[in-house]
Amino acid sequence: MPSTLIALSRHEVDIRKSRFLVLAAPVGTVQAAQDFLAAHHDPQATHNCWAWQIGDQYRFHDDGEPGGTAGRPILQAIQSQDCDRVAVLVIRWYGGIKLGTGGLARAYGGSAAECLRLADKQLLREESLVRCTCPYADMDRVQARLLAAGAQIDAAVFDAQGVMWDLRCAKADVPVMESLYMDQTRGQGSWTVLSALL
Repeated sequence: MPSTLIALSRHEVDIRKSRFLVLAAPVGTVQAAQDFLAAHHDPQATHNCWAWQIGDQYRFHDDGEPGGTAGRPILQAIQSQDCDRVAVLVIRWYGGIKLGTGGLARAYGGSAAECLRLADKQLLREESLVRCTCPYADMDRVQARLLAAGAQIDAAVFDAQGVMWDLRCAKADVPVMESLYMDQTRGQGSWTVLSALL
């Protein structure tokens, strides 16, 4: 099962007088990945190469290094470490000795893999997104029970009848959560599974 990082992780290594600083962070969206890369980009460095993966989406960038020697090896490091929802930035300060294409790929990929290997990680649970409605009279009690059972409320919309919640919960817990919900609302609410998420 894929894992993501718990917090920002960093790793530094010198390879033939070039300094490589690896920064890796958990990211939940493409925007979060872009924000992380923009915030940590070092304009004084020779190269800022990166890759990120969020589910089926991924991107990588060589930032002036020969094609395929930086961004792709960083992405391969993410995938080989079975990570997801992760962005990795490798900042290089050139030290005067050329590494060659093979050496560059090993330096970028190897330093990224080592940073991810050393990072604190947590398993990603497979989740479902559920939309449910609840009358006002039951709202506080039902919300407390759902949260205690492990659900997260992503959104709440209120109208004259009550509240409509978008809930996120572990996919394996959906049947139990639905039974709890129906019991708490005495069958008055609606429960619809919208999608499965990873």
